[in-house]
Amino acid sequence: MIMMYHVSSLVFFILLFACGPDSVNSIILADSDYKSIITNDYKDHDNLSKAYFASGCFWCVEAIFESVEGVDHVISGYSGGSEQNPTYNQVGYGRTSHAEAVEVHYDSTVISYHTLLKVYYGSHDPTTINGQQPDFGRQYRSIIFYQNDEERKQAEEFKQKLNKSGNYSQPIVTEIVKFKKFWKAEDYHQNFERLNPNNSYVRKVSIPRLNRFKEKFPHLLKKDH
Repeated sequence: MIMMYHVSSLVFFILLFACGPDSVNSIILADSDYKSIITNDYKDHDNLSKAYFASGCFWCVEAIFESVEGVDHVISGYSGGSEQNPTYNQVGYGRTSHAEAVEVHYDSTVISYHTLLKVYYGSHDPTTINGQQPDFGRQYRSIIFYQNDEERKQAEEFKQKLNKSGNYSQPIVTEIVKFKKFWKAEDYHQNFERLNPNNSYVRKVSIPRLNRFKEKFPHLLKKDH
């Protein structure tokens, strides 16, 4: 009986503080409100470069990259799979081969791709297979999506250097794969952490993860952070 209680408590904790479809119940804005808020955030600028990463819940990853100087904005979405037009319910429940990913729009004259790799590796545990605490499953795996040979070379060299650094007790499992297509997530996922500060997952997982990154890399932050 005691064991059953602990198992039930663990399941409840995972459902309450996991970055899955069950965790969006406390969204406080309607879809129309989100669309009006984010309309100006996602206009492409010809002078901006793009980079693609996955490292757990995209709410967390988006907020981290958006705190960095030189990053204009970040879009949450899905990548790494073969299915067309994936939805949050499909990806979140592991029904596709996609991972939750982000599209980082950045000014390459201010921040380099190498520094983006530093942000990427410094903001999650790249040795965890298929997930970042408390989210586990292939949809939360660690991936760098390279768009050209130069990005691939930098990503592989960075990974090799970290593996040899002795900073990790386990080998880095981050996948380095060729970018194919990015599918933008539903509107209510964009700027999720900023727009939903009272969401239980945001309070217990996203904000603490962002704060840990800020403490490690204060010199990379925008002035308003």
